[in-house]
Amino acid sequence: MEAVVAGLVGLLVSFLLVLVLDRMWSTPAWLRLLILIGGVSLFAVFAPYWLHRWVWGQRRDTQLARLIARRNPGLGDRMLGAIELQEQREEVETMSPRLREAALQAVTAEVASRSLDEALPPSSHRRWALVALVLAASALLAFFVMPKAGWNALQRWMFPLSKTERYTFTRLVDAPQRMVVPLGEAFEVKLRLAEDSERRPGRASGIYENQQPVSAELKDGVYRFVFPGQQSAGTIDFRAGDMLHALRVEPLARPAVRSAEAIVMPPAYLGLGERVVDCAAGVVSAVAGSKLCFVLRMDRELRSGAYGPAQLLGDGEDDGGSLAPYGGGLIMDGETARSGEFELGAFSCEIPFSWVDKDGLEGASGYRLRVDGVEDAPALCYVQGIERQKVILPEESVDFELLAEDDFGVRVVGIEWVGELTRPGAVKPAKGEMQLAAGAAGIERLLEGVAFSPAAFGIGPQKIVLRAYAEDFFLGRVRSFSEPLILHVLSRDEHAQLLKSQFDRQIGDLQDLARRETGLLDENERLGQLDDAKLADDENRRRLEAQASEEAETRRRADELAARMEQLMKDATRNGQIDKETLRKLAEAQGAMRELAARDIPSVEEKLSESRENSNSPEKTAKDLDGAIERQRKALEKMRDAIARANDANKRLEAGTFVNRLKKAAGEQAGIVDSLKEGFERMLGLSSKRLDPADARKIEESSKQQADTASDLRWLQEDLAHYFARTKADPIQELMDAMKQSDIDSGLEDVRTQLAKNHSFGAAEQAKKWGDQLTQWAGQLGGTMNGGGGGAGGAPDAEDEDFEFMLRVMKMIQSEQDLRAQTRVLEQLRRSTGSLPTSPGQR
Repeated sequence: MEAVVAGLVGLLVSFLLVLVLDRMWSTPAWLRLLILIGGVSLFAVFAPYWLHRWVWGQRRDTQLARLIARRNPGLGDRMLGAIELQEQREEVETMSPRLREAALQAVTAEVASRSLDEALPPSSHRRWALVALVLAASALLAFFVMPKAGWNALQRWMFPLSKTERYTFTRLVDAPQRMVVPLGEAFEVKLRLAEDSERRPGRASGIYENQQPVSAELKDGVYRFVFPGQQSAGTIDFRAGDMLHALRVEPLARPAVRSAEAIVMPPAYLGLGERVVDCAAGVVSAVAGSKLCFVLRMDRELRSGAYGPAQLLGDGEDDGGSLAPYGGGLIMDGETARSGEFELGAFSCEIPFSWVDKDGLEGASGYRLRVDGVEDAPALCYVQGIERQKVILPEESVDFELLAEDDFGVRVVGIEWVGELTRPGAVKPAKGEMQLAAGAAGIERLLEGVAFSPAAFGIGPQKIVLRAYAEDFFLGRVRSFSEPLILHVLSRDEHAQLLKSQFDRQIGDLQDLARRETGLLDENERLGQLDDAKLADDENRRRLEAQASEEAETRRRADELAARMEQLMKDATRNGQIDKETLRKLAEAQGAMRELAARDIPSVEEKLSESRENSNSPEKTAKDLDGAIERQRKALEKMRDAIARANDANKRLEAGTFVNRLKKAAGEQAGIVDSLKEGFERMLGLSSKRLDPADARKIEESSKQQADTASDLRWLQEDLAHYFARTKADPIQELMDAMKQSDIDSGLEDVRTQLAKNHSFGAAEQAKKWGDQLTQWAGQLGGTMNGGGGGAGGAPDAEDEDFEFMLRVMKMIQSEQDLRAQTRVLEQLRRSTGSLPTSPGQR
């Protein structure tokens, strides 16, 4: 009984120990196992002790005698003596059997007369029973006071290796065991009390490793802890009442984007394939109508992600189409996330992205990609390598480059032209176009050489507005044009007048150059009058240096003038209506100017440069200056001779322009006649107010042209008077008298008056009359001006033969150049795909 009670005490003690320890902390399984083993072993250890004490230790006579001797030493000794006598053998011992028997009877009688209960060992079963009752009462009290905690402790005590959680009066629900937090950032931990928690402490605390504790108040059943940023992993120990909770915290950098790309599919009409655009700058641009999706490559595997909704930028208005709702979940594939597809309009928007990695850590907020939808801008077209206005003859050509650019590809480039007649006539203004090259999708820049010759398209003298054009792939878009080129296609008469004006300016520049050189010569002669020593001082050396610089400027101007006169000579040869003698004079003036620019003026500059050398002796400086003065005088004489030759050539050229101006006026009269004849059937008999608007405009243009022609002829008569005053040429006097006697000014005014009244037939008759008269005067003047001054029929001069040969060679070269240019134009026309010119008169 004593052993059973003792074993029960051990079990109760171990159970109560687990109950008490669980109130303070979560007793680990290994400790609960040791406690249970200890409680059971108390019974296991006490039973052998009891058996030894009451059974095995008291089963012999001698053991009982010793036990009695503890309480009654005399009796015990006598009993031990009797037991020894009993154990003696008779054949060995000397004591007689009767004596041994009498001793045993005496001891037996004494033992029988006494109570041996006092000799028994003291019994503890009552004490153990009391202890067991107290412990059992304590356990029952615990079950009564805290039944859930008692049952929980009983389970954890009986099954120490089970995963039964420790019961606490303060209980959490869904408390995390591990948390990944942003590296170096403050983070929040929320612990929620269970609804059935018996106790609800108003404050809880948490300690991260050895740092200062952080406390939190209970609000709405939740403890919200805010911990400072951490750099290394650790454990937070939370305490709220009897609740203890350990949370493993691992700081990690937030999941970030390693690279971002936009996959752009341009609109179908562009014919472009899919392209991948790097979004490292956070911005992607695409043409409106493109379809886009985004691919994010992260630095770790993600659990989930989302994008959108897209938000318009700017004023919030969508001018290029509505912004459809765009947003949703990212499609995950390991460390890659992909968005859905959407169609971009002509607007700018931002698309926010968010994601959570496999540890539940959110990415940094604010990651957005900006998408700019740009309209497909029209192609741009330029012309380069040519002046914006140019004067040419019909057979000449102009060469330039056409540059077309488009943001998504040039489809086709070409040129188109529109004519504008400078005077009325039966000929219609030119109009046409020519395709030069076809581009392709993705070719953003196209450079094409262009050659244009009016004669190749049957275009006569008129003003041509030529423009290059380019088209892109945008459906229904009109062409884009370059700035216009103005080509003044001149008749030979008009060209001759232009050459005369240019030559007048060149003669004026040559005279200015001569005056400049004269001033430089005067300064050099002043320096030459100084004695050698004074000429070598610093001040005069600076004067010499300035003279050398001025002479260099003279050489530069002479080079420019020589080049312009050379070009004028080529243009005069190309004209074909300038007489040979005039060309000879022009060639002589141009040759003299070329020699001045190439040899004479540079030699003066060279000598002046030598005279200002610091290493020169005074005598050497004076000698070089004298040489420069001598050369400068000769150069100035040649310059004056060139001026005289140029003036002589200009007189002949001016006389030739009179013929051309008469022919031009005659042509204008013929143009008015042709213009009126076309509308005789519609206009005859009608008043001005009843005319068709197109016919009325034609009458108005003819009237304006007639006024301009009359004004030109008045200027012509004044120029003839000035020319006669200089030359006293008889043919000029005869022409002036004939024009005065004919009263041409009044006649032309009568034509204009009839036009204003729509007397078109009478106006045409008068215009034809004056046109014929002007043609007759031009023929007479041309014959008399070119017929005089020839030889008496002798053998031709060798110099004349050389000059004529040079003219023929120049004309052959020019013809070859014109033919090559027109061939290039025709080759362009052949390559053009159906872009045939529509110019009137084209053959």
